[in-house]
Amino acid sequence: MPDSTNADSPIADYCRDIEAYLCRKNDGHLIRVVGPSFELVSRWARDGVPLKVAFGGIDRYFERYYRKGPRRRPVRIDFCEADVLDVFDEWRRATGLTASAIDSDAASHAVRRGPSLPEHLERVLVKLTNARATGALGADADALIDEISSELDRARSVTGGIRGEARRAMSERLAAADRTLLTFARGHVSPADLEAMREDAAAMLGSVAAQMAPDARERAHERALDQLVRDRFHLPTIRFS
Repeated sequence: MPDSTNADSPIADYCRDIEAYLCRKNDGHLIRVVGPSFELVSRWARDGVPLKVAFGGIDRYFERYYRKGPRRRPVRIDFCEADVLDVFDEWRRATGLTASAIDSDAASHAVRRGPSLPEHLERVLVKLTNARATGALGADADALIDEISSELDRARSVTGGIRGEARRAMSERLAAADRTLLTFARGHVSPADLEAMREDAAAMLGSVAAQMAPDARERAHERALDQLVRDRFHLPTIRFS
């Protein structure tokens, strides 16, 4: 893999990992991450996009690609850029990190606009429906998922003109539903797996955590852990900010 950095550098390792993951998603068809593609993926590494977050963006692109019908050609990593950046922004919001807190080129970029409240509720409902259909949390989660979905349906019916105190109250209800679902999901993770996920969360925050105040670092770590729990069970982030 030619590049302008040392072949054994962390950036080169990051690009190799992305290349290998893309190969698996392409059913073993190797699309090299070289030239402009290498520069693109290198920028993700410099901007502090965790590998698991980048993988999530690639997964999102492939999910949409599969919905279009049978694939005709392998996917290049360049096609996944918008989804990777979207998932990165979602991860930063979920962990409480801002662009200014990240020691990278990302600090100089404007934060990408997130979805509107109606769009957010629609995405959450789709993911909850999928989670229920696949039984990710087991049959004992069905009643909770149905209850939360009903609340989201009610919220979706009034989002058009909701403002001020009513909007704040809705945000609080969404945050409460998010905490309830996460607490339930954590209860389905073994202590050993949860400890391993804590280590993964710390690794994902990396050097950014060292620049944060202790209370902010702890909040970011817990939010990163929450995100890993969501990823394990394919759950949405319900809260909206």
